[in-house]
Amino acid sequence: MLNRYARGFFTALFTPLARLLLKWGVTPDAVTITGTIGVAAGALVFYPLGQLFWGTVFITLFVFSDLVDGIMARIKGHGGLWGSFLDSTLDRIADGALFTGVAIWFFTGGENPAIAIAALACLVLGMIVSYARAKAESLGFTANVGLAERAERLVSVLVVTGLTGLGLPEGVLLAVLVVLAAASLVTVYQRVRAVRRQSLATKPAS
Repeated sequence: MLNRYARGFFTALFTPLARLLLKWGVTPDAVTITGTIGVAAGALVFYPLGQLFWGTVFITLFVFSDLVDGIMARIKGHGGLWGSFLDSTLDRIADGALFTGVAIWFFTGGENPAIAIAALACLVLGMIVSYARAKAESLGFTANVGLAERAERLVSVLVVTGLTGLGLPEGVLLAVLVVLAAASLVTVYQRVRAVRRQSLATKPAS
């Protein structure tokens, strides 16, 4: 949903930056890799130390690289299978680091195992959501349906985690993670059902 309504705005916002990076000789792959390293470092260094707000600020500085690299590739006319593969693979690393960092803090210094468990549930279910779509597309089906796509998960967790670092009650973060986990579970079901319907509608060649 956020992808649909916000992508146009952010594309216009970051296109000048994308053109500048290309002018400097920076490649889309370099932006993809740098962004992933930045997100992972912020999540796995700041969050386990309990720096939830500053960790979120640091991560936010890098998270938009996922959009900038795509703009750069389209400007160069080099967008293709390799870029899509690299981007999707590194997205999984970034997402994994984000939820793992939250889980580590609340299992240790944060002393709130419920939040940690909810974060791990979001991590596992989010990976299944992404895998279901990738596997469907590899078999010739489409599975781009669901309540909890990546943008929704990422924005929700970053905003609420950052605010928790500023004093927002931890119960709000727990509630958001539980809702995200439930939405991810529903999304998995929706994607499985969508592929099932497509497979039943596909008639074998005579």
